[in-house]
Amino acid sequence: MLFRGVLLAVQALQLAGALDLSTGSCAFEESTCGFDSVFEFLPWILNEEGHYIYVDTSFAKQGEKAVLLSSDLQAEEWSCLRLVYQITTSSGSPSVPSRLNLYVRYEDESFDRLLWSAKEPSDSWLIASLDLQNSPKKFKILIEGVLGQGNTASIALFEIKMTTGYCIECDFEENHLCGFVNRWNPNVNWFVGGGNIRNSHSVLPQDHTFKSELGHYMYVDSVYVKHFQEVAQLISPMTTAPMSGCLSFYYQRQQGNDHIFSVYTRDVAGVYEEIWKMGSPGSAAWNLAEVEFSAPYPMEVIFEVAFNGPKGGYVALDDISFSPVHCQNQTELPFSAIEASCNFEEDLCNFYQDKEGPGWTRVKVKPNMYRAGDHTSGLGYFLLANTKFTSQPGYIGRLYGPSLPGNLQYCLRFYYAIYGFLKMSDTLAVYIFEENHVVQEKIWSVLESPRGVWMQAEITFKKPMPTKVVFMSLCKSFWDCGLVALDDITVELGSCWSPEGLPPPPGECTFEQDECAFTQERRNRSSWHRRRGETPTSYTGPKGDHTTGVGYYMYIEASHMVYGQKAQLLSRPLRGVAGKHCLTFFYHMYGAGTGLLNVYLKKEGDSEETLLWRRGGEQSISWLRALIEYSCERQHQIIFEAIRGMSVRSDIAIDDVKFQAGPCAEMEDKTQQSSGYSEDLNEIEY
Repeated sequence: MLFRGVLLAVQALQLAGALDLSTGSCAFEESTCGFDSVFEFLPWILNEEGHYIYVDTSFAKQGEKAVLLSSDLQAEEWSCLRLVYQITTSSGSPSVPSRLNLYVRYEDESFDRLLWSAKEPSDSWLIASLDLQNSPKKFKILIEGVLGQGNTASIALFEIKMTTGYCIECDFEENHLCGFVNRWNPNVNWFVGGGNIRNSHSVLPQDHTFKSELGHYMYVDSVYVKHFQEVAQLISPMTTAPMSGCLSFYYQRQQGNDHIFSVYTRDVAGVYEEIWKMGSPGSAAWNLAEVEFSAPYPMEVIFEVAFNGPKGGYVALDDISFSPVHCQNQTELPFSAIEASCNFEEDLCNFYQDKEGPGWTRVKVKPNMYRAGDHTSGLGYFLLANTKFTSQPGYIGRLYGPSLPGNLQYCLRFYYAIYGFLKMSDTLAVYIFEENHVVQEKIWSVLESPRGVWMQAEITFKKPMPTKVVFMSLCKSFWDCGLVALDDITVELGSCWSPEGLPPPPGECTFEQDECAFTQERRNRSSWHRRRGETPTSYTGPKGDHTTGVGYYMYIEASHMVYGQKAQLLSRPLRGVAGKHCLTFFYHMYGAGTGLLNVYLKKEGDSEETLLWRRGGEQSISWLRALIEYSCERQHQIIFEAIRGMSVRSDIAIDDVKFQAGPCAEMEDKTQQSSGYSEDLNEIEY
């Protein structure tokens, strides 16, 4: 029987209170506690002696999966979901590793959201901690094990536990230690203290939780220190949801000894930041520490003790807790990145310009082959610099963003388009200004770029002082004025690229990596094709994709088709739910012979599809946004059907498909009916 060699370790990991587990939890002792294997896939097998469930290659093949689905759950308060698991494989690194995925299935969404994924094999049980933000919506937990390569590949679950509270909190009373881990050091390490075991040379305290010898805490002792500044680190699980508030804990230290006790945060890139250091010695009893803690992106909290010698004594730690309310004497509100973003549809949001005069003009133009519409919808507003109204030798246009607090990592994304044929240098540059405007730093400038294509730029930055992002456009001389458009500026907390980032939910597809879960009944020259850059035929098709300008999109190549020929792209089966769905996507229909683009709803069990949306003929040289609202309580698929028009100038493309729960925030008709182009904006020269 598999895992026989680790049963003793399993016995040691039995969790306190396993007989009284909360909803959404299971110790797999005698049953699966309402977690059921999904019939269409492999079953999870309950070990004969209890303790875990598993799936392995003794009865399954590589690539097969087992899916476990919970009953209906609800997290009206912030909750922590912990998973104790193990992935094993034959010796060596398989080219196709086994994978364990955890999804959440909300009641009003037609797809499942991936929350966590693991593929690293281990000889011991591992713990994953996932924060579940409070929400009134019911949901289910879906756990998927996908077997990889190898004759002995296996995946096992020892426990699923869902508790109210934050994953970063811990009283150290349970054997899993809430997922906290010690970074091993040959000489000094954090150990579990309390209980009836006394294995330290120091006289250790009673725990803080129960204030008796029955309770437990963590401690580090200096008795084996051999070098100056030996360090012991206790590391929390990584946060998985944004949180901000007050982190508190109790500590006790041996009086009069030489050591430094500090608390740090560490992000996924390994960047440390000290957030607390022990000051005055404090009392001989347990001392309460409170520290303002903000984790807008994934972070670990590290409790570190540095000793200067073997007589440094001990430090004990207990009852780590978190409150979304700020610590005492702290009234600062958490920063909202939404305030620093703008699509310019209504106004300039929180952006502003120099008092000398507007260098950037908010415009709305009717697209043609010389000028594209905006990036947001194809028919909305964007900013334009160096128009004939503003350009003059020596002209500088500065667009200032709102103030950004210091010491946070930011991801700045925006879209720009360049027009004209002159030099691009200094056409557009991005600077960071400190609040006093004395220190400025250029963090990005435009290089050679396709003309007339909306290009995405991404910049990650972090500064110690409050800063502002400034978009600057220059006009050096009459013959050297670059023409630049700017749209859809977004600021997010965290790095633009995260090594632990999860893929987008299956309800979204940008076609950047592949065709996602879209399928075609047949594939030949007249099917939908994934492409980047321009299409082969002139005067039809996009110049670049909508997502980044240099990425991929799906299109039909009209020169490979005959008049009236169809190509269909089918979504993955979507679960039926009550209420409205909103489907958004971008489409490109440019060319004198353009045919039809249809979107159909295909319900399970129905022989015919329902037409949801249609466009025919040439629409625009720009990417246009489509919003479709529909309802379906049965399993269904969405079909994108392109029909070739009368000539080879009939390429049709789609990009950035997204399914959302609930009605569309704004309907397409509202955008298209806003056709009041002012005369002066129509006269803008590119």
